[in-house]
Amino acid sequence: MAESNYTVVGMTCGHCVQSVTEEVGKIGGVSDVAVDLPTGAITLTSTEAISDADVRAAVEEAGYELAAS
Repeated sequence: MAESNYTVVGMTCGHCVQSVTEEVGKIGGVSDVAVDLPTGAITLTSTEAISDADVRAAVEEAGYELAAS
């Protein structure tokens, strides 16, 4: 199992969290997505390495963006 941490910009409510969780959860290998609304932090647990590009695309599909690293 591997964990990856990111910060999402623009989430303001529970629906935002649900949208991001749903889209990121569709990435192959992701087994869990934990989102902290106040900070925008997301932690992915996966069975394999997940590319930053895949996470960025999923977050953008949900209507948000990743913070610059």
